[in-house]
Amino acid sequence: MIFECLGDPASDHSPEGVYGSLPESKKNQTPDSYSTARQSRLGYFKAIKRAKASYWADFLAKTSPNNIWTAKQLVAPRKTPRFPSLPDASNPVAINNALQSHFFPTKDPLPSRGRLKKNPSASPLTEEEIKLALSKSSTSSAPGPDGIPYSVWKRVNLINPAILLGLLSPLVAFGYHPPSLKSSNGVVLDKPGKAS
Repeated sequence: MIFECLGDPASDHSPEGVYGSLPESKKNQTPDSYSTARQSRLGYFKAIKRAKASYWADFLAKTSPNNIWTAKQLVAPRKTPRFPSLPDASNPVAINNALQSHFFPTKDPLPSRGRLKKNPSASPLTEEEIKLALSKSSTSSAPGPDGIPYSVWKRVNLINPAILLGLLSPLVAFGYHPPSLKSSNGVVLDKPGKAS
């Protein structure tokens, strides 16, 4: 549609004339050929500008209440603001602080849990009890949330039983079991021949 407004394709301001004259001017490399090519190129882009202005004026003349919003969308700026507008934030540092305080608010400190008291009636854990518990576990079973398989625990206990004894004895003595030891990974396996 714009090219219709530009006129005859054989004229200097047609795309063929502009892009044909540029390579021709590079071959000849004379000052006249360069100036002719530049004038032709300039005239081509001016013709496009005139054609767009003419089309826009024609579009606005034919605008009705039904298509007025199309005109508004064409006129509206397309670039969005670089920084979001936040109240009381006029520079990037203030915007950063506002976003941090909104998405990552400061939390109140956790209440103190108090001191754990040792249970005097709790029997001490022995190396034999740990060895017996590990012998009942399968080395082929999947590891828990910590990602450590039973084969590693068994190997650690075989090399140095004092490591697991020192790790688990306080839990028994104080009667405290951390939430991480109470969680496990569950895997549902379908039975063969039955619908799931």
